[in-house]
Amino acid sequence: MPQANGTTPADALDSVPKVSAALQRHQDELDRDINSLVRAQTTTDSDSVRRIQDAKAELEGLFAKIEGVRERALETERAITEMTADIKRLDSTKKNLTLSMTALKRLQMLTTAYEQLRGLSQSRQYRECAHLLQAVIQLMAHFKSYRSIDQIAALSKNVADVQRELLEQVCEDFEVTFARGEVQQKRSMLAEACLVMDALGDHARSRLVTWYCNTQLREYRQVFRGNDEAGSLDNITRRYSWFNRMLKTYDAEHAMLFPASWRVNEMLANAFCETTRDDYKGILQRSMRRTDGQPPDVNLLLSCLQETLDFEHSLEKRFAAGESRSSMDTVTSSEEKRHGFSQAISEAFEPYLSIWVESQDKQLATLIPKYRQQPIKPPDEEFNSQLVIPSSTELFHQYRVTLAQCAKLSTGSRLLELSRTFGKYLDAYAQQVLFYHLANKTSGPSVEGAVIILNTADYCFTTTSQLEEKIKSRVDEELREKVDMQSQADAFMGVAAAAVRALVHKTEIDCEPAWREMRAVPWSRMENVGDQSSYVSVLLQRVKDRSREILKCLHKPQYARAYCDNLVDSLTNTYIINIAAGKPISETGAEQMLLDSYVLKKGFAELATLNAEPGTPPNAAFVKRVTQTTAKLDPLLKTLQVRASPPEGLVQAYLIHIRDRSELNFRKILDLKGITRKPEQHPLIELFNAHKASPSNESLPASNPLIAGLQLTVQTAAATGGLAALKDNAIASSTPSLPARFDPANFGTALMNAARDAGDRIASPHLGVGGSGAMTTQTASRTTSPPPAGGDGLGINGDGDRLPVASLNENLKSFGKFFRRDVGSFGGFGKKDDSRRSLDRR
Repeated sequence: MPQANGTTPADALDSVPKVSAALQRHQDELDRDINSLVRAQTTTDSDSVRRIQDAKAELEGLFAKIEGVRERALETERAITEMTADIKRLDSTKKNLTLSMTALKRLQMLTTAYEQLRGLSQSRQYRECAHLLQAVIQLMAHFKSYRSIDQIAALSKNVADVQRELLEQVCEDFEVTFARGEVQQKRSMLAEACLVMDALGDHARSRLVTWYCNTQLREYRQVFRGNDEAGSLDNITRRYSWFNRMLKTYDAEHAMLFPASWRVNEMLANAFCETTRDDYKGILQRSMRRTDGQPPDVNLLLSCLQETLDFEHSLEKRFAAGESRSSMDTVTSSEEKRHGFSQAISEAFEPYLSIWVESQDKQLATLIPKYRQQPIKPPDEEFNSQLVIPSSTELFHQYRVTLAQCAKLSTGSRLLELSRTFGKYLDAYAQQVLFYHLANKTSGPSVEGAVIILNTADYCFTTTSQLEEKIKSRVDEELREKVDMQSQADAFMGVAAAAVRALVHKTEIDCEPAWREMRAVPWSRMENVGDQSSYVSVLLQRVKDRSREILKCLHKPQYARAYCDNLVDSLTNTYIINIAAGKPISETGAEQMLLDSYVLKKGFAELATLNAEPGTPPNAAFVKRVTQTTAKLDPLLKTLQVRASPPEGLVQAYLIHIRDRSELNFRKILDLKGITRKPEQHPLIELFNAHKASPSNESLPASNPLIAGLQLTVQTAAATGGLAALKDNAIASSTPSLPARFDPANFGTALMNAARDAGDRIASPHLGVGGSGAMTTQTASRTTSPPPAGGDGLGINGDGDRLPVASLNENLKSFGKFFRRDVGSFGGFGKKDDSRRSLDRR
């Protein structure tokens, strides 16, 4: 059968020989190529082996040449060594000969100098002796390595004997001369003898100066130590007068005897200080152990201490050119040398400075009652926004003077004790002066008074921190961590917070007519929602008028911001109180209240720019704060807007807006809507319980603190202590309630409650939870007036009840910590603070 390409099998078989021949030719060509390549590769390998063998032969020849060079070098070295050996021997001989000649020459000089020194010492020619002695000592140093030679050892012993004889001879000359009173006649000889002592070294100089100091102070030690009357603290002036005469005698008669580099007068002063210090220690110990039981005379102690400090200062001034050294009596002591004369004698008083600290305590105790009786502002002084109470600057000036005085006396435990005394009376000033002026009036202080107290508290807060740093810079390092005035600073910040609350209270009082008007509106019978209610305009106008006046007086932006924040919190909480007071509230009434709340929020946001230039945009951070604060009104009012029919709608609205599972809170919402009858409440409550048990609502909290804090029971003024007290207490303890009328008589009580419960009020932006939800105010049972200056540790309130001072102080400190944290986070607005008061400037 033909192939597809038209080729037959016969044709294919005919082509096989041709193909086979072609393949054979190709195979032959490949074989030839392979053979050619093999022959070429064989030739290349042979060339490589030959080249390697040639390289090895060349290397062997190179190594042979190197070895030959090395052998020739060694031969050359041996030849040179043989040539220079004789030269080296000659050099060594020359060196040894030179050393021998030098040693013999020095030995000759030493022997000659020694013989001359012996002769001069016997004739007391001390100037020449000094020069020869220095030469002998220097020459003898060269023979230390030859002391194994008997002759050198004997010569060394003779030289040491001469030195010892000279030392004894000079000391004897000084003793005899001073004993006979012949110093002026023999001053040249004694001055030259000091040159000999200088040459003998430090030990000889120390012995002579020690003898001189002891000789000069012998009379002082006998007179002032042996006689009790002469050695008492009453005669401290005589001690210093005696030594001043001694220094004059030294300058006139003895200064020329001793070289200036010896500083004998300074040594004498140190010896006097050590002796006097030891005397004072014994005297003070005996005075503390008096058998009659009378305490030491503080005035006498302070007088002696002041005279001692003046004397030490005079010594410091006289010897300021160099560093004071220890007395020669203790020159060999291992103790550290005293630097200067500071506390050289006054150190003895340090253990008894607690008496001085106690006297400062008593002095400061007398100032607090005096400060409390002074007016906040002197009658003849005009008010300004940076004015502080004068007594605060006077107190810190007293502290500065006392601190400087104590730092001179002691930088140890007594300074630490003084710092605690300072802290004690800073607490007293905060409680018994600043807080007293803030809470002693029935209606609170005036706006100017509250601002002055705020400025003073801020000044005291800043200056207390500076005082702490100044004390830490002066006290000993190991006591530095124990100096802590943070609690006092917190107490002043607590007073500042209370002053801000007092300013807020002024605005609250002005707003009371507007709140009365709000409570008078028949919210349950309202049919239509119109524009804002009339009370809103009145409220905003009164808030802005009073706030404009107050903000002008606040020169620090952070306090202006604190006032506005506190005011918005207070007004929002009071609005909630009045919502509860307006029950029953219809759906239309709730809608009108919600509209009014939006108007109020917009008005509150303008507080930050009341005194700013027209067109100034509102502070964004403050607007955000106002929005967050007033936002808690929306859930309550939006829930009240929902009708009770159908019941499903009200229950769902409660779960969406109020968002809790508390049946008690749900009953309060029904009560606010006027659904008070049990038949009406029962189906709603059952439906609520059914819905809250569903899986979708299991994650809701047990109780909403806003609703739990609502107090729906109307209380009388007698039981609550007035609206102002209730409002302050509501914010302070997060428990709103409704009074019948405002009674300003209990503002002090409310202010104290604000300080007492500051943690809840400041830390929580919402109304707190009171137990099961029933809220009560206990202003009638709390006392607030700050304590008197008495020492019983108790304050007295308006009813004569006693209040522990410690409790008040801790409340102020806690209040201050929270307030300082919040004030520190405020962005601030208003005037810039260009006046920074400091402890140093005051």
